[in-house]
Amino acid sequence: MIDHRKLGRELELFHSDPLAGAGLPIWLPAGAAARHAVEEYIREEERRAGYQHVYSPPVAKRQLYELSGHLPHFADDMFPPMRLSADDEFVLRPALCPHHALVYRSRGRSYRDLPLRIAELGGMYRAERSGVLGGLSRVRSIWLNDGHNFCPRDRAGEEVAAVLEMIQRAHAVLGVRPAGFRLSLRGDGDKYVDNPPMWEQTEDVLRGVLKELGVSYVEAVGEASFYGPKIDVQVVDAAGREMTLSTVQLDFHQAARFDLSYVDRGGERRRPAIVHRSVVGSMERLFAYLIEVHEGAFPVWYAPVQLEILPVGDVPVERFSRAAIVAGLRAEVAWEGTLGARIRDAARRKVPYVAVIGAREAAAGAVSLRLRDGREQGPLPRGGTGPDRGRGPSMRFGGAPP
Repeated sequence: MIDHRKLGRELELFHSDPLAGAGLPIWLPAGAAARHAVEEYIREEERRAGYQHVYSPPVAKRQLYELSGHLPHFADDMFPPMRLSADDEFVLRPALCPHHALVYRSRGRSYRDLPLRIAELGGMYRAERSGVLGGLSRVRSIWLNDGHNFCPRDRAGEEVAAVLEMIQRAHAVLGVRPAGFRLSLRGDGDKYVDNPPMWEQTEDVLRGVLKELGVSYVEAVGEASFYGPKIDVQVVDAAGREMTLSTVQLDFHQAARFDLSYVDRGGERRRPAIVHRSVVGSMERLFAYLIEVHEGAFPVWYAPVQLEILPVGDVPVERFSRAAIVAGLRAEVAWEGTLGARIRDAARRKVPYVAVIGAREAAAGAVSLRLRDGREQGPLPRGGTGPDRGRGPSMRFGGAPP
């Protein structure tokens, strides 16, 4: 069975060390390179969709999470407060939404400011029990592709639909294969905010969006967030287990808790709706899935090393290596070992392209290119050595996603 933990070790993507602690993975250079490429893509997609990016700390005063409702409703999943003094207690955040509410209320807002779309790839922490931790799929340190859209309530459906379309685009580019949609609803008990009319309104909005988009879905009672229902995009891992990767949640509750408002066209103060959304979920769970679905052979644009350069003998390759890097490729030069051993090692590491340069290629200003699937292309012209010429056709096989 394909297991991202085994592949993660073999490909040196991430590492778990007892000194760091269970559920606190360390991203090694190869994994960090792949993750960085995906993060750049998502940030750019968000920018094009009108999001403004922020940074916020992964820790805050206890009072912030009392106000947001996380401590009353979510305390079992949070780390214990850290007391610095009798009046100073801090908590590792279990979610980014309280900080984004503070972004919204950093100044007055009018209807002209809305929708206000705030995004961040930020850290948060969940006190998961050690028995459920595993690789990247279940962790305590979570880096979430998060965002919050503040909008008039009558436009909440539009924002939710736009988020779902954005999720579908990102999944197609990343190679994610969605298994279906789930409408997560409130259940019984005191886990949920006690406001039945609010729940009915928000659930009706999400049902309407799903109906308008014409997608089938299942309803899951008891799987909602404590403050509102959500649409979860489900995937199935290599072991056949279903899990949530991306989500969009509708919240008519927290704006009042934080006293968030805007001035409408008539000069009246109104509460905004908050659409909580994550286009690709956490980097940890996303890569647990991507490692398995691609069997470690990532698409070229986020492969850790896109081009491995293998000199044969004492041939000069520094200018070509530099040109490849300047052209935007993640390129490395491997000198040690026989040519066959280096080719096998590149294949083991799932490197998409291997450039072999011997005396003949060096004299001709060419390169013999081997593809990850075993095919050979070459000799091909190197495409130049300067910053401008390095972006020629032969240097563009890495590139960014479409």
